[in-house]
Amino acid sequence: MDTLPHEKQIQEYINTIEHLKKQSQDNPIFKAEIRKLEQKLEKLKQKVYSELTPWQRILICRHPARPHAVNFFTSMFQNFVELAGDRNFRDDHSMVGGFATIEGVKCVVIGQEKGHDTESRVYRNFGMLNPEGFRKALRLMKLAEKFHLPIISLLDTPGAYPGLEAEERGQGWAIAQNLREMARIKTPIIVVVIGEGCSGGALGMGVGDVIGMLEHSYYSVISPEGCASILWKDASKNVEAASSLKLNAENLLDLKIIDTIIKEPLGGAHHDPQQTYQNVKQFILDQWNILRRFPAPLLLEQRYLKFRQMGKYIET
Repeated sequence: MDTLPHEKQIQEYINTIEHLKKQSQDNPIFKAEIRKLEQKLEKLKQKVYSELTPWQRILICRHPARPHAVNFFTSMFQNFVELAGDRNFRDDHSMVGGFATIEGVKCVVIGQEKGHDTESRVYRNFGMLNPEGFRKALRLMKLAEKFHLPIISLLDTPGAYPGLEAEERGQGWAIAQNLREMARIKTPIIVVVIGEGCSGGALGMGVGDVIGMLEHSYYSVISPEGCASILWKDASKNVEAASSLKLNAENLLDLKIIDTIIKEPLGGAHHDPQQTYQNVKQFILDQWNILRRFPAPLLLEQRYLKFRQMGKYIET
């Protein structure tokens, strides 16, 4: 597993402990030393992970071993049947979705998928959706509405694909159409930010009745690198931009952009994916048990008010 810069000292402790365990041969002197090192390691982990900067948390969010949408699908859902294509142009592999069940609850799941190695990342276009990806997501959401099934949307994208061909096929219109239609779909929509939630690429699948966010994910109008390039003409000022953008879960909860922070294992989701899946699953089931009681007119009114109330500010 790749070691992040802030984890180098932790990794050194782990390597030392593993080396001593191999050399100990049940020697009580070694065992006592190992116990001391393990105690120091736990204290070091608590200290390092409690003092993470916004940029360090973005590095956690982008860790190559962090679980992606397809990992959540296979670990949290049963009977997943994938559906493909937007019935207009082609299938967008960066958007995965279909019918599934979660603890016996039938639902439609959609997710943005980046891929896990070079080949799959190219196949998934690095999680950057084309217009047909948004249209594919909308087609599945319309099916959910038709069959009165809840929608679960997993967000993880560095942004919509910015290529010329995407613009020629109506990228902006596809995102705008999703915003409008998701505001009017008469079935519960549960959104979870599992990684990068960047720009209109995330928002095009992010209008929901409740929005949960994994602890070390980020949700922002622009990436730190993009922000730094615009404000300072220098992408290397990404660390300063990350602090200024207020894109971490705690900031967004204070601003009422999201509704819940979903805890991750110490150090990030990649350290214990199974615990992460369990936490996200529990969030989804809890929210479904609340939203299922709402009649459609009240559900739509609450959704409308939720987004209308965002963006308040105070003039001094």
